[in-house]
Amino acid sequence: MYIEQGLKAKTRGMWKYFVLPTGFIILMIFNYISVKTSPIPVDELMNKLIEQFGRNPVFAINLMPLAFGLLVVLGWTKLVHGQSVTSLTTARKKIDFKRIGFSFAFWGLLTIFLFAIGFVLSPDDFVFNFKLGPFITLAIISILLIPLQTSFEEYLFRGHMMQGLGILSGNRLVPLIITSVLFGVMHMANPEVETLGYGIMVYYIGTGFFLGIITLMDDGLELALGFHAANNLIGALLVTADWTVFQTDSIYVDVSKPELGWDIFVPVLVIYPILIFLFAKKYKWANWKEKLTGKVFKEEELTAEQLTDEAF
Repeated sequence: MYIEQGLKAKTRGMWKYFVLPTGFIILMIFNYISVKTSPIPVDELMNKLIEQFGRNPVFAINLMPLAFGLLVVLGWTKLVHGQSVTSLTTARKKIDFKRIGFSFAFWGLLTIFLFAIGFVLSPDDFVFNFKLGPFITLAIISILLIPLQTSFEEYLFRGHMMQGLGILSGNRLVPLIITSVLFGVMHMANPEVETLGYGIMVYYIGTGFFLGIITLMDDGLELALGFHAANNLIGALLVTADWTVFQTDSIYVDVSKPELGWDIFVPVLVIYPILIFLFAKKYKWANWKEKLTGKVFKEEELTAEQLTDEAF
């Protein structure tokens, strides 16, 4: 019943679901065109900015617009939709912070474990980069801004857009496909795409599908919020490279030759399915076909109690 939470909005009209996504898509297109038409490659431009201002300030500047975007999405939900943040987050009566914490801790620890395996197998690919002062600054910036940045993406794609597209289309498969593809397309201007080629879009779109599936199956954003925050936070603190969008004063620097290899596809084809299986066992997911491809109930098919919104 997660998508149906959008029916709790007091403001009628589907127009309210198109303003934010349309604006964001226009910004993505403008950003992509700017990158492709720029006489300076994006990685070179990034390096020049870092030389001028430093890694941490540039990192913070890149995060701030997306962190601010979270306030825009939540404010739009409350003020324009007349809908609670709780109903945008979950079909449960209250936001389940234990789910967020479990997903964050589980994926965070697993990310560190997988990095350790890679380090043991190819130690020459990594250079120890730890410097206490810059790392503390990085940690403060990351802890403050990365959860806001990742939450913005989740609330926009898996929350606002998924509920709107689901109500508009009347089924769950359409919003799952569209939000997952758009989530991947959002990353097309990243320096990783320029370096590795469009094959890396398999990873970005696959991640979108993974996050969309666990949102629909769990009837809420909590697991996606925890996973996404852990993925970006641990990544920013643990390892960086001079060709990635997150260039930070991390503990290690990946100095291996960038190439589109098996490590791009393993998460989508192996790790994500295993995570879905483990989440399904823990939270006792059922009715897979209905939750992923079934119809979205109309307002007249729900009871008054089901349409009652929470205060927050």
